[in-house]
Amino acid sequence: MTQQAEASRPHIPLQDRLRQLLDGPVALDKRALLGTLYAEISRYETLAYAAGWNDALATVSHGARRDDA
Repeated sequence: MTQQAEASRPHIPLQDRLRQLLDGPVALDKRALLGTLYAEISRYETLAYAAGWNDALATVSHGARRDDA
């Protein structure tokens, strides 16, 4: 999924999303449930990693502007 598509998805806290998966109307077998949980956690980790890089890049760019002045 692209970053733009990720940004358009509503933000649901991980705990709430996991609760939705566990208590959802469709019963998943163990393998499907684990696969879905893994995908959700990986997605949250990717978003957190990207956010950290964005913060770091913003900090560096602000520091470079101060150095140029």
